[in-house]
Amino acid sequence: MALHMKTFLFIIITVFVTFNDCNAMIDSLYCGKENCYDVLGVTRDAAKSEIAKNYRQLARKYHPDKNKDAGAEEKFQAIATAYEILRDEDQRKDYDYMLDNPDEVYRHYYRYYRTRVAPKVDVRIVIAVSITVLSAIQYFSWWSRYNTAIKYLVTVPKYRLRAQDIAKKQGLLNDSVRKRGKRSKEAMREEEESILRQVVEENADIRGGYSKPKITDILWIQLILLPVTIAKYFYWYARWTWKFSIQREPYGLEEKHYVIRKNMGVTHLQYEGLEESDKAMFLKQELWIPENFKVYKQEKEEQMKANLAENSRYKSYRRYMKTHGKGSMTFQE
Repeated sequence: MALHMKTFLFIIITVFVTFNDCNAMIDSLYCGKENCYDVLGVTRDAAKSEIAKNYRQLARKYHPDKNKDAGAEEKFQAIATAYEILRDEDQRKDYDYMLDNPDEVYRHYYRYYRTRVAPKVDVRIVIAVSITVLSAIQYFSWWSRYNTAIKYLVTVPKYRLRAQDIAKKQGLLNDSVRKRGKRSKEAMREEEESILRQVVEENADIRGGYSKPKITDILWIQLILLPVTIAKYFYWYARWTWKFSIQREPYGLEEKHYVIRKNMGVTHLQYEGLEESDKAMFLKQELWIPENFKVYKQEKEEQMKANLAENSRYKSYRRYMKTHGKGSMTFQE
């Protein structure tokens, strides 16, 4: 019996302490024990103009520079706090919610400090900084891909020999030979690599995803030029509709490449990255014509199946599937 009594008393004390702590927590929010509306002398349905008017009157009355009473400064701080809360729509909404639901202590704490701790940053600045960062990453990644392509071409024997011939004709490598006695072999090798790289950059025609980046391709410039791009697209679409859908004119070279690319389902950069010989073959086969492209696609699929049939790994896979069948996984109940 004594044990039950002690347990009961412990619960009562715990609830009492918790209740006092909750009241103390609420007292530290907003206007504390006072009602913000009462501090400014307005009702809960008062308009912003009325709240501002009462604030100015009370602020002049209790300003420490004009009112030397003992409690004037404390009263002025309470008035300023109440006005700061009630003039902001979000804070006023949270405060009204607290008045209507005083028992939700921790939720009030979260709402109160959310507006004070959360940084108030202009959304336009966030968007501008994000676009700038993305544009920088985009531009430097393109340069990285382009440099990778140039380094690779310099190592390919066909392009390296061609670059050496051009450099010798231009007298770039001959100057290095004359300076051989004054420089180490390592330094001369580095200089030669630099010269060959420069020659490759000047003469190589790199297209597709590894092409030399242009400033007009980055996101910021694309957004600035977006109205022009949209206008060009509408002009192109109207021209295409009039010439090829209504007038039934034959395709030009550019239009043929466009239709072929659309039939293949590849992007402009991917199509530009193809060899010129492949593009010439597409034109020769007239792949802009749907029937011709359908035949081409079937031939490619059959060729792929034949290549797979000759692949040793694919043969092993087919033998395994023939012996063991398709795998499955189930859960035992």
